[in-house]
Amino acid sequence: MQEDFSPQQSLQLISAMIEKTRANMSENTFYFLLWGWVIFLTILLEFVLKNFIRYEYHYMVWLVTFPATAITLLHAAKRRRQRSFTTYVGESMGNLWAGIGISFFVLSFIISNTKEGWANAYPFFILFYGLGTFVSGRIIKFTPLVVGGIFNWVLACIAAFVPYDFAMLLAAAAILTSYIIPGHLLRSYKNH
Repeated sequence: MQEDFSPQQSLQLISAMIEKTRANMSENTFYFLLWGWVIFLTILLEFVLKNFIRYEYHYMVWLVTFPATAITLLHAAKRRRQRSFTTYVGESMGNLWAGIGISFFVLSFIISNTKEGWANAYPFFILFYGLGTFVSGRIIKFTPLVVGGIFNWVLACIAAFVPYDFAMLLAAAAILTSYIIPGHLLRSYKNH
């Protein structure tokens, strides 16, 4: 038996789904904060190793992303077992971030196999940070994510015109404004 919804009931249902997804997102700030802090600290450590310590293999700090990926997959599997249902909006968010994650790995592969190498990588990474957070913020109607995404796009444009070392610092700023600050704000939203 199919029930017909009035336009007002349909809007209420959509609003309830968005609110539920926002609440779920606030419970999943784990991912924003894990990846935000891991990437932020890794960028800063690489910057210090490269520019102050002059360590030849400064880029090796990025190996920390492998355990972070394992932690992410284990946490996601645990949450999947605990969850009784998934909303369409929640599933869309999961697909968005899976796509962004795969895109980071594909981009890393492409960059690793180009003549220029990593010299121009950061504008593209910042672009993806902005895309993920902007779309997430629009879906769940959470302004700090939207603002972080837009700010990241501005930083990506700037990063295209600065040397690699300064682009690194812009990437750290991008992570701070698109993952860490919105992640903490989203977590505090859950507690209200």
